[in-house]
Amino acid sequence: MTKFSDLKLDPKVLKAIDEAGYETPTPIQAGAIPPALEGRDVLGIAQTGTGKTASFTLPMITLLGKGRARARMPRSLVLAPTRELAAQVAENFDTYTKHMKLTKALLIGGVSFKEQDALIDRGVDVLIATPGRLLDHFERGKLLLTGVQIMVVDEADRMLDMGFIPDIERIFSLTPFTRQTLFFSATMAPEIERITNTFLSSPAKIEVARQSTASDTISQGVICYKPSRKDRQASEKRALLRAMIDREGDACTNAIVFCNRKTDVDIVAKSLTKYGYNAAPIHGDLEQSKRMEVLQGFRDGNLRILCASDVAARGLDIPNVSHVFNFDVPNHPEDYVHRIGRTGRAGRKGTALTICVPSDEKQLAAVEALLKTDVPRVESPYAPSARMGSEDEEAEAPKRSARAERKPRSQREDRAEKPERSERPERSERPERGPRRGRKDEPVIGMGDHMPSFMAQSFEERRQSANA
Repeated sequence: MTKFSDLKLDPKVLKAIDEAGYETPTPIQAGAIPPALEGRDVLGIAQTGTGKTASFTLPMITLLGKGRARARMPRSLVLAPTRELAAQVAENFDTYTKHMKLTKALLIGGVSFKEQDALIDRGVDVLIATPGRLLDHFERGKLLLTGVQIMVVDEADRMLDMGFIPDIERIFSLTPFTRQTLFFSATMAPEIERITNTFLSSPAKIEVARQSTASDTISQGVICYKPSRKDRQASEKRALLRAMIDREGDACTNAIVFCNRKTDVDIVAKSLTKYGYNAAPIHGDLEQSKRMEVLQGFRDGNLRILCASDVAARGLDIPNVSHVFNFDVPNHPEDYVHRIGRTGRAGRKGTALTICVPSDEKQLAAVEALLKTDVPRVESPYAPSARMGSEDEEAEAPKRSARAERKPRSQREDRAEKPERSERPERSERPERGPRRGRKDEPVIGMGDHMPSFMAQSFEERRQSANA
């Protein structure tokens, strides 16, 4: 079995790896690190949770061990699709460079341009950025990419989903042709393949798992649920989610709940908090400082349930997530693989449960087509007899009363004083209507033989009469 000591990494890097508690590289690491150390381009394809981040950070640190960065000209560049993933990559560099004197800068939204400019001006060995913020700095004249020796594109398929491919192509054109490129993705869409054919030179291709597969360590299940009424679907789904969490009991040490929409993330988190669950939301509309605070609280174990949009589905390394709950079936089947990949990481066991309502059946079929297997059906823990007496229904009663109280007093009094509608009498019993106002008994007389005399005159006679 391959060990990190067999991979010809810098001794200081090996010391940091040993202190971090790692001994054996994952398959993607064992396959990608040797060609990367040789200076070759690398194309890595692996399912989420397999250790792709260390596959490029470890050889980059070894290769950058010699040399010195110049002001505004980073020696290496790492592109990540989201702020959270970029911050995670930065943490990995901090872990593995603790015995080396390499500098880094993190360029993400939500952070002051002035602070980031100050880091770039001093010169950095490793620049970690999201595409949009990187181009912002470049267009402001604060950054040059002509000194990039190593370029990494992480989670390339997520870049495609988020519309970053034009930005990626532009950034490639700003870097030297002689750069080394390390390209990692969980899937190989046709557009991703086109980019690799264009910008990678004879890459070493490492594929350690079938594209778009879920880890064998994850126990999957789906609950097909039909709401009692369409207007109660949202509240009943929240009640079902709470019942699912309760049924898992102590086995559910922590969990991520995924929703398709940001508004639902907030609603579900608020509902869980209301009923005594330790939950908080994370999505793209939150301030960056708040997102990092919530994420750190979840990692530290201070937060049990993280309600998230797909911004948290890709690449985030939170090793000890016991459960993933899909409140909605994702719109794109690939996102299902990445969502449930937040659990069952590094060989651990994990559980992924999904709620499927009738409107989600097409998306579930697409997921099963991608996985090439059926997701096992699980019995619902939410008893149908409890629907009408659910806590959400009881919570709605005071809201309805409050809405009624907000109506103008005149409307409320009119409704209270309005007598009950009596039955309409038969037509024969109705009283005769009186004469219309202004009606005369005499018949209406038209012109008949009483035509005015002027109308009998010819035009010439009327003209002469007018001139007289």
